[in-house]
Amino acid sequence: MATKDLMGLIYTGENDARLRELTLTRAVAALPVVGRYRIIDFLMSNLTNAGARNVGVITQRNYHSLMDHLGSGKEWDLHGKHDGLFILPPFLTRDNVGVYGGMLDALRSNIGYLRRSRQEYVLLTDSHVVYNIDYLEMLRQHVDSGADITLLYHDAKPRLQQGVHEYRVYFDTNADGLITALEIDPVQPSFPNESLSAMIIRRELLVSIVAQTAAQGHHSFVRDVLQRSVNDQTLRVMGYRSPVRGWHIDSVQSYYRFNMDTLQADVRQELFDPRRPVYTKVRDDIAARYGDSATVSNSLVADGGRIEGTVENSIIFRGVYVAAGAIVRNSIVMQDAQVHEDAEIDNCILDKQAVIKRGGRLIGPATYPIVISKNVTI
Repeated sequence: MATKDLMGLIYTGENDARLRELTLTRAVAALPVVGRYRIIDFLMSNLTNAGARNVGVITQRNYHSLMDHLGSGKEWDLHGKHDGLFILPPFLTRDNVGVYGGMLDALRSNIGYLRRSRQEYVLLTDSHVVYNIDYLEMLRQHVDSGADITLLYHDAKPRLQQGVHEYRVYFDTNADGLITALEIDPVQPSFPNESLSAMIIRRELLVSIVAQTAAQGHHSFVRDVLQRSVNDQTLRVMGYRSPVRGWHIDSVQSYYRFNMDTLQADVRQELFDPRRPVYTKVRDDIAARYGDSATVSNSLVADGGRIEGTVENSIIFRGVYVAAGAIVRNSIVMQDAQVHEDAEIDNCILDKQAVIKRGGRLIGPATYPIVISKNVTI
């Protein structure tokens, strides 16, 4: 399969209400993760590792930090003369008020970009998912199976058995991988196959679907296209089971769980497979510095930090300061945040430039971590 046949389209307008303070000033795609990355880095890297040289990023709101992070796309080798990275912000027209009711609205507003593109297939994805996968294998199955649409999914059974369930898309397949039933946001899922919010579809078919649904006033691709197609069998919708784990980042709890999962060596090995590197915006920093009183265990500490206190089971981003006598446990501390002398945080998420003053104490439950917003001092 020629890599030039695949383009990428990333939709960043998902509902982010359950991420609360974390997305007040940024899109979900721009959320910092694993010490030095953003969520979108994994999707962008998956696409460029598959040879995609035409990638569109559909934005809706709070996209300044996302645009700053992506820049010209050079970190993903998407800054050439032909194709490249295209940032697609919302715009006002007579038919579009600039606020998308769903992915179909976003595609409708950017149908010109789709029509001008030359690739045969589109990898269409939401931006709130993290995984490291070979999209070319998914494309090969899509072509070989004769599918109209192929959905990426993983087995959610282990998480469902633990009682962890978010409102997402679940479906059933037959022995050939054809999706035979699909449910959206069930109270109790009937099927263990959970969508990872990515699909492959022929570009011309996607353009046709968007044009047809425009007259019908539909907004949701999942509800108005996928579910109808599965129920009516009007399109051949197949599933592609991911060979690696994937994570949805659509709530404070899922954001926290994902970052804590990356403290496990096997998770990091899957996410940072050397065969498929993860690229990100480069920031020049010196190595993290550790004082004589520093104690660090089972934690990820990025460059540029200064650690003089105790850090346990935590993710420490670039430029973070943990003073002598301070204790950071089971927490995520984002870029340039500070935890001062004799302060203690446990089960917390500190956003960028947040400050915990001397002697401050924040202890949250593991099931619902405390979030301190960007630039806030406590």
